[in-house]
Amino acid sequence: MEGESKQASRLWRVYKTVHEMVADRGYMVSKVELEMSLDSFKQMYCSGGVVDRQKLTFLVQHSSNQDQLLIFFTEDETVGIKPIRKIADRMMNQSIMKGILIYQNKLTPSAHKVIQELAPKYQLELFQETELLVNITKHTLVPPHIILDNEAKKTLLQRYRLKETQLPRIMSNDPVARYLGLKRGQVVKITRPSETAGL
Repeated sequence: MEGESKQASRLWRVYKTVHEMVADRGYMVSKVELEMSLDSFKQMYCSGGVVDRQKLTFLVQHSSNQDQLLIFFTEDETVGIKPIRKIADRMMNQSIMKGILIYQNKLTPSAHKVIQELAPKYQLELFQETELLVNITKHTLVPPHIILDNEAKKTLLQRYRLKETQLPRIMSNDPVARYLGLKRGQVVKITRPSETAGL
């Protein structure tokens, strides 16, 4: 019973972080989902003391456009081709181009290959559950990251007389870049404390 309670608590933390992540990306998430208590989570998603990961899967719509994002939680500890094909079929049937797959332990090399084959048309991001136990953007050592829209990006480049290629780079596997779902060409404003600037 204690192991089941621990699993529920762990998945509740992952569930909260995922909802905060999609909200930070501009997708519409209800306040109820963002502030769900552990007891409410257990009532909704636990049956017989075990969390039903299939029920955790959800779809969100972007607040400023028709963009949709489908978030999957897998049952399998090691994800192979079969679950990936199932996810791909669902995305194709519902005409959803973006998805996030949250897996327990690892993906097989063949599963990675299938994801790469989908890549030109369907974008599937991968997160291991352990990566989402804590919302890294709330850590005191992580400065605020704000994605600039096209107009703000243009203003920045004109103000400092820069070309886009002259801006500093952020790695695609950077934890905050992955959290925010950053794509090539996007510009992020990072506000760090500075004694000389008085911040």
